[in-house]
Amino acid sequence: MIAKRIQPMAFQARRLYVELMFQVMGRALQAVSEVDATVQKDASALPEGFLFEMMVMPQGSSLIVEHVGNGRFHYHGNSAPRPVDLSIQFKHIAHAFLVLSFQEKTSVAFANDRMLVDGDISYAIRMTRVLNRLESFILPKLVAKRAVKEYPTDLHLPEKLMSAARIYLKVASNFVETVRA
Repeated sequence: MIAKRIQPMAFQARRLYVELMFQVMGRALQAVSEVDATVQKDASALPEGFLFEMMVMPQGSSLIVEHVGNGRFHYHGNSAPRPVDLSIQFKHIAHAFLVLSFQEKTSVAFANDRMLVDGDISYAIRMTRVLNRLESFILPKLVAKRAVKEYPTDLHLPEKLMSAARIYLKVASNFVETVRA
């Protein structure tokens, strides 16, 4: 009896968590592309105007970022101005929750067939590297090692702290701008 009442609440909590994480990740992708030269270099290989989407199937939460040139991303929220070039889709909210709560690495989720890639695989790999770099900056090392395939060996504590602070500040200011608008 209690399980039947708790189950819908747990589903709703996971859905809200995934939605919030997509908002944070989208803003953080924009911020890390302004802060980190490695991300800018990886993103520069993407065509200008390239739209990336990460979403939960079929019509669930999503995030959309656009490469605007010079290795910089712009976060569009959950609505694309035109058809996306690359879409990474979680098959179920529970799968997205596992990855976004850092219980499962993106590479493991893909290997376990929990997500689909619609678009050029080389772009998907590049975006995964950008996401891994972002997670390496903004998560504590212990958590980041669980979240990314390989934690960067050249990322030392002073650089990590400074970059993380700049990223979080940009994310917070982006949230404030969104609320004001």
